[in-house]
Amino acid sequence: MSDDKVMSGEAWRDFCRRLEKAGDVVLGADAANTPLDRAEGYRYLTRLLRIALEMNLEFADPDFPGFYQASHQTAKIGADNPDNHYLNATITSDRSYRISGKRGTVPILTFGSKANRYATDGTMASTGELDVEDMHIEADGSFELIVSRERPGNGNWLPIAEDSSMVLVRQTFGDRAKEEAVDIRIETLDGPPTPEPLTPERLETALGRVAGFVEGTAKTFADWTERFRKDHMNKLDTVDQSLFIRGGGDPMIHYLHGAWELAPDEALVIETSVPECRVWNFQLDNYWMESLDYRFHQIHYNDTTAKPNPDGTVTLVIAARDPGFGNWVDTAGHAHGTMLWRWTDAKDKPVPTTKVIKLS
Repeated sequence: MSDDKVMSGEAWRDFCRRLEKAGDVVLGADAANTPLDRAEGYRYLTRLLRIALEMNLEFADPDFPGFYQASHQTAKIGADNPDNHYLNATITSDRSYRISGKRGTVPILTFGSKANRYATDGTMASTGELDVEDMHIEADGSFELIVSRERPGNGNWLPIAEDSSMVLVRQTFGDRAKEEAVDIRIETLDGPPTPEPLTPERLETALGRVAGFVEGTAKTFADWTERFRKDHMNKLDTVDQSLFIRGGGDPMIHYLHGAWELAPDEALVIETSVPECRVWNFQLDNYWMESLDYRFHQIHYNDTTAKPNPDGTVTLVIAARDPGFGNWVDTAGHAHGTMLWRWTDAKDKPVPTTKVIKLS
């Protein structure tokens, strides 16, 4: 009984033991064998814990949903996009919801319904997708969007499936200083009038999901990193998109992941033509697939911030110090990690060329 386990403290001890086990993911990553890798690995687990508590406890009631950020400057999952502002809300297929707000001026705004299975099989299946370009927006920028199993008739609609558990809103900025984010809220259309108090059963269930999410998410992306290290070292060549879509990716985006590893006197030069697309961006990540600290280092570029070559191509240079040419991507004290190039709504999807050079 949950009542007995909460009263005796066993529910909490079970939770702490499962969190301790999640540390095996960090210790088991043979390639993450530096003090920096280990320190960031354990910090990563604390960040996943914060996200999981928001997701499964504080914002877990699908009858009274609210938007929270599952990835941001100090909490990161699966090559989080530094150009994105992510918003998540917990839902259930037994309810219908209304999302309303003001459009803002951010270039990319998409809505997705997801079946979050990170704690069980490492996937976040898409159960519905909607691009703001396909929505009706009022002249003043306001909009309403219904989230439900059945289409409500006319108007904006995001479908959900029987196992949908989350709405994910992605906003992609070109220049955060100049562009206005969406103003958004979510409410249940057919739920109860007031929330119920927390019960021991709900707490025990939530703690179990939190621990499962921390371990499952950490393991999923450590496995991805090892795959990239084996097959895509110092190159971007992951053409098969099925893995990334199963992991919660946006079907409108073509993802090119890879791993990188450089000596202190080496640089990785990335060059590409730029196809017709709505936006593109590149980012540098650590072993745990967290974007490096973009608050203090230039670790990412997009179609707005990168300086193109005279012929329209783009050159990025990953290095520990400014190489004096191209667009410098700062390794921020790291010797290896992962990386990602995104083509968003692109007519063509070129694979950038890469080569390792000596900085001298």
